[in-house]
Amino acid sequence: MRRLAILLLLLAAPAFADSNRPPAALSYSQLPDSAQEAQAKALMETLRCLVCQGQSIADSDAEMAGDMRALVRERIARGERPAAIRSYLVQRYGDYVTYDPPLSWVTAPLWIAPLLLLGIGVLLARRLFRSPAA
Repeated sequence: MRRLAILLLLLAAPAFADSNRPPAALSYSQLPDSAQEAQAKALMETLRCLVCQGQSIADSDAEMAGDMRALVRERIARGERPAAIRSYLVQRYGDYVTYDPPLSWVTAPLWIAPLLLLGIGVLLARRLFRSPAA
């Protein structure tokens, strides 16, 4: 009986992921000024949803992504520059919120690992495809 209760709780967990509150005012609506909306949309495409698997906040339906979209649109509507909004979000959530984190000691493995793996792949391919000596 206890195992069944635990299983039911685990299966119901996704249902509790979002709150019951209504979405933020600008999370699903566009700004009246098309130039401002274009700026907001371009910025939202470069920001990662923190609770999704690699989706931008522009593409995600997660509640947090909606809140972040609303924040971007509100600040753009007030006249803030996209770079300032991006800096604010990076300061608040860390470099993970961007798709292009700056090179630092913390993010160095993200930049170096692909090059290292490519080098290892080339070495393995050379060894495997080397013709045997006669």
